[in-house]
Amino acid sequence: MIVVSDTSVILNLCFLGQEALLSQLFGTVVAPPQVEAEFARLASADARFQGLVFPAFIQRCPPKTTAHAWAHSPVLHGGEIAALSLALELGADLVLMDEMEGRAAAAALHLRTMGLLGILAQARSRSLIPAITPLLDRLQTGARFWISPSLRKAVLLAAGEAS
Repeated sequence: MIVVSDTSVILNLCFLGQEALLSQLFGTVVAPPQVEAEFARLASADARFQGLVFPAFIQRCPPKTTAHAWAHSPVLHGGEIAALSLALELGADLVLMDEMEGRAAAAALHLRTMGLLGILAQARSRSLIPAITPLLDRLQTGARFWISPSLRKAVLLAAGEAS
Protein backbone atom coordinates (compact mmCIF):
# COMPACT_ATOMS: atom_id res chain seq x y z
CA MET A 1 0.00 0.00 0.00
CA ILE A 2 1.38 3.41 -0.99
CA VAL A 3 0.44 6.17 1.47
CA VAL A 4 1.41 9.83 1.00
CA SER A 5 0.92 12.37 3.77
CA ASP A 6 0.42 16.10 4.02
CA THR A 7 1.65 18.10 7.02
CA SER A 8 -1.38 18.39 9.31
CA VAL A 9 -1.83 14.67 9.96
CA ILE A 10 1.85 14.15 10.84
CA LEU A 11 2.09 17.33 12.91
CA ASN A 12 -0.99 16.59 14.99
CA LEU A 13 -0.11 12.93 15.54
CA CYS A 14 3.30 14.10 16.78
CA PHE A 15 1.54 16.63 19.03
CA LEU A 16 -0.42 13.72 20.53
CA GLY A 17 2.67 11.51 20.75
CA GLN A 18 0.90 9.04 18.45
CA GLU A 19 3.00 9.29 15.28
CA ALA A 20 3.79 5.56 15.48
CA LEU A 21 0.17 4.92 14.46
CA LEU A 22 1.18 5.80 10.91
CA SER A 23 3.62 2.90 10.60
CA GLN A 24 1.38 0.58 12.63
CA LEU A 25 -1.60 1.22 10.35
CA PHE A 26 0.03 1.77 6.98
CA GLY A 27 3.58 0.43 7.08
CA THR A 28 5.46 2.80 4.81
CA VAL A 29 4.38 6.44 4.65
CA VAL A 30 5.91 8.87 2.16
CA ALA A 31 5.98 12.67 2.28
CA PRO A 32 7.51 15.26 -0.03
CA PRO A 33 10.26 17.56 1.31
CA GLN A 34 7.80 20.47 1.25
CA VAL A 35 5.77 18.70 3.96
CA GLU A 36 8.86 18.20 6.13
CA ALA A 37 9.80 21.88 5.64
CA GLU A 38 6.30 23.03 6.57
CA PHE A 39 6.40 20.78 9.65
CA ALA A 40 9.79 22.23 10.67
CA ARG A 41 8.53 25.80 10.17
CA LEU A 42 5.48 25.18 12.36
CA ALA A 43 7.53 23.31 14.98
CA SER A 44 9.88 26.27 15.31
CA ALA A 45 7.43 29.18 14.92
CA ASP A 46 4.26 28.00 16.68
CA ALA A 47 4.40 27.55 20.46
CA ARG A 48 1.86 24.72 20.26
CA PHE A 49 4.25 22.58 18.25
CA GLN A 50 7.68 23.67 19.52
CA GLY A 51 10.09 20.82 19.97
CA LEU A 52 8.23 18.39 17.70
CA VAL A 53 10.46 16.43 15.34
CA PHE A 54 9.47 15.07 11.94
CA PRO A 55 9.36 11.26 12.29
CA ALA A 56 12.45 9.55 10.89
CA PHE A 57 10.42 6.56 9.65
CA ILE A 58 8.54 8.70 7.11
CA GLN A 59 10.24 8.38 3.74
CA ARG A 60 11.02 11.65 1.98
CA CYS A 61 10.43 11.70 -1.75
CA PRO A 62 10.21 14.81 -3.93
CA PRO A 63 7.58 14.91 -6.66
CA LYS A 64 9.02 15.13 -10.16
CA THR A 65 6.79 18.12 -10.88
CA THR A 66 4.21 20.32 -9.23
CA ALA A 67 3.47 22.22 -12.44
CA HIS A 68 -0.04 20.87 -12.93
CA ALA A 69 -2.95 23.07 -14.01
CA TRP A 70 -4.82 22.25 -10.77
CA ALA A 71 -1.75 23.20 -8.71
CA HIS A 72 -2.27 26.89 -9.44
CA SER A 73 -5.24 27.00 -7.10
CA PRO A 74 -4.99 29.85 -4.58
CA VAL A 75 -6.59 27.66 -1.88
CA LEU A 76 -3.92 24.92 -1.90
CA HIS A 77 -0.66 25.46 -0.04
CA GLY A 78 2.76 24.12 -1.06
CA GLY A 79 2.63 21.00 1.10
CA GLU A 80 -0.76 19.98 -0.27
CA ILE A 81 0.30 20.57 -3.87
CA ALA A 82 3.50 18.55 -3.38
CA ALA A 83 1.68 15.73 -1.56
CA LEU A 84 -1.02 15.50 -4.24
CA SER A 85 1.59 15.64 -7.03
CA LEU A 86 3.60 12.88 -5.37
CA ALA A 87 0.47 10.78 -4.79
CA LEU A 88 -0.39 10.99 -8.49
CA GLU A 89 3.16 10.10 -9.55
CA LEU A 90 3.37 7.12 -7.19
CA GLY A 91 -0.17 5.91 -7.84
CA ALA A 92 -0.86 6.23 -4.11
CA ASP A 93 -3.59 4.13 -2.55
CA LEU A 94 -4.24 6.78 0.11
CA VAL A 95 -3.46 10.43 0.81
CA LEU A 96 -3.43 11.55 4.45
CA MET A 97 -4.86 15.07 4.49
CA ASP A 98 -7.12 17.11 6.76
CA GLU A 99 -7.76 20.37 4.93
CA MET A 100 -11.10 20.53 3.14
CA GLU A 101 -9.67 22.23 0.03
CA GLY A 102 -6.90 19.66 -0.29
CA ARG A 103 -9.33 16.79 0.16
CA ALA A 104 -11.60 18.28 -2.51
CA ALA A 105 -8.64 18.55 -4.89
CA ALA A 106 -7.69 14.93 -4.10
CA ALA A 107 -11.24 13.78 -4.83
CA ALA A 108 -11.19 15.64 -8.16
CA LEU A 109 -7.94 13.80 -8.95
CA HIS A 110 -9.55 10.47 -7.97
CA LEU A 111 -7.28 10.05 -4.95
CA ARG A 112 -8.63 8.43 -1.78
CA THR A 113 -8.08 10.43 1.40
CA MET A 114 -8.11 9.88 5.13
CA GLY A 115 -7.71 12.55 7.78
CA LEU A 116 -6.50 12.55 11.35
CA LEU A 117 -9.88 11.55 12.77
CA GLY A 118 -10.10 8.60 10.39
CA ILE A 119 -6.65 7.47 11.49
CA LEU A 120 -7.61 7.71 15.16
CA ALA A 121 -10.87 5.84 14.50
CA GLN A 122 -9.02 3.07 12.65
CA ALA A 123 -6.42 2.89 15.43
CA ARG A 124 -9.20 2.59 18.01
CA SER A 125 -10.97 -0.15 16.04
CA ARG A 126 -7.68 -2.11 15.94
CA SER A 127 -7.09 -1.54 19.67
CA LEU A 128 -3.92 0.45 18.99
CA ILE A 129 -5.21 3.20 21.29
CA PRO A 130 -7.46 2.69 24.32
CA ALA A 131 -9.76 5.66 23.64
CA ILE A 132 -10.31 8.54 21.23
CA THR A 133 -12.00 11.00 23.59
CA PRO A 134 -8.88 12.17 25.46
CA LEU A 135 -6.99 12.55 22.19
CA LEU A 136 -9.75 14.68 20.66
CA ASP A 137 -9.84 16.77 23.84
CA ARG A 138 -6.08 17.39 23.60
CA LEU A 139 -6.30 18.18 19.89
CA GLN A 140 -9.06 20.70 20.39
CA THR A 141 -7.64 22.44 23.45
CA GLY A 142 -3.88 22.12 22.97
CA ALA A 143 -3.44 22.09 19.19
CA ARG A 144 -6.60 24.15 18.50
CA PHE A 145 -7.61 21.52 15.94
CA TRP A 146 -11.14 22.36 14.83
CA ILE A 147 -13.71 19.56 14.86
CA SER A 148 -17.38 20.31 14.32
CA PRO A 149 -19.60 19.10 17.17
CA SER A 150 -21.50 16.81 14.79
CA LEU A 151 -18.30 15.22 13.44
CA ARG A 152 -16.90 14.77 16.95
CA LYS A 153 -20.12 13.07 18.02
CA ALA A 154 -20.12 10.80 14.94
CA VAL A 155 -16.48 9.76 15.52
CA LEU A 156 -17.12 9.03 19.20
CA LEU A 157 -20.32 7.12 18.42
CA ALA A 158 -18.50 4.99 15.84
CA ALA A 159 -15.78 4.29 18.41
CA GLY A 160 -18.36 3.31 21.03
CA GLU A 161 -17.38 6.23 23.24
CA ALA A 162 -20.61 8.25 23.13
CA SER A 163 -24.29 7.52 23.38
